[in-house]
Amino acid sequence: MKEAIVAAGPKVTIHDVPVPKPNADQVLIKVVYSGSNPKDWKRPTWFSPHNSGDDIAGIVEEVGENVVEFKKGDRVAAYHEIGADHGSFAEYAIAWAYTTFHLPKKTSFEEAATIPLAAMTAALGLYVRLGLPEPWHATTTPTPLIVYGGASAVGAYAIKLARASNIHPLIVVAGRGQPFVETLIDRSKGDTIIDYRQGDEAVVSQIKETLKKAGISEVYHAYDAVSEHNSYKNISQVLGKGGKITMVLPAEKTYKFPDHVENSLTLVTGVHTDIAADSPAGKAGIKTGEKDFGFAFFRLFARGLQEGWFSGHPYEVVPGGLNGLEKALTNLQNGAVSATKYIFKIEDTK
Repeated sequence: MKEAIVAAGPKVTIHDVPVPKPNADQVLIKVVYSGSNPKDWKRPTWFSPHNSGDDIAGIVEEVGENVVEFKKGDRVAAYHEIGADHGSFAEYAIAWAYTTFHLPKKTSFEEAATIPLAAMTAALGLYVRLGLPEPWHATTTPTPLIVYGGASAVGAYAIKLARASNIHPLIVVAGRGQPFVETLIDRSKGDTIIDYRQGDEAVVSQIKETLKKAGISEVYHAYDAVSEHNSYKNISQVLGKGGKITMVLPAEKTYKFPDHVENSLTLVTGVHTDIAADSPAGKAGIKTGEKDFGFAFFRLFARGLQEGWFSGHPYEVVPGGLNGLEKALTNLQNGAVSATKYIFKIEDTK
């Protein structure tokens, strides 16, 4: 089979390699479309060259002996474990059964390829890090939420999931992608968009003004899907005492958050982590954690797609399949993409 290996640069080489075999708890998927994420060019700069693709949409080819949910021929999407072998930049990829989910007939492989990593990152940030109410415990209390970077895939999924939890007003910070963000928010519930291109001071003042107009004295939750260019610094100026901010990248080492702000990092890798027996949670007898959260929410994504309240991200199919991967990752590196995910039709690879 064909497999693309990404190295620093980014530089991409395509190799002929054997089709992998799933272990007892994994599925082998014939990849129809692979999605991409900014980490796909970043991670190979920190580690050795590897197949860095993690968004899989395709057809189950083989399942491990312990797998009961899937069978050969099933249409699925899956989140490949970051850093593991056999990623999605290939004709066949491996995923754990618990990070694989069925696709409704009406959901295309193209749309599905935009979902796994970014949507799960959004879910973990909202519900595990920020502690907001899940969709099955939707709130009826006004709960303002700042989403910084609303046109990004993670930010857009955060908006969609927040709306499923009836979290409003949403104060969304965006730039070029504002027309797209406008399709996601609900102005009738006080949602609004703030343009970060007006400068940091304007962002801070407009967030405060938005809260004032809504008759809300404090905001306590913020999802920073950018985590660069002063985003978390701006947010920290408006969060109330005991406020929480979660980020997708670490803050600058020299930056100190205000004492009244609780900050955290949302890493999607948590859904591949068991609770260690010698950890505080393990010693307390806790058995379930982010791995089980991932299992549940991937299945909720499938249900949301079927029912129509959840959807994928806008996408652009890159010509040439994996042959177009290097140029696409270079565009991501250069920030040339807004409100769109690059996806790759694997059979177009020559």
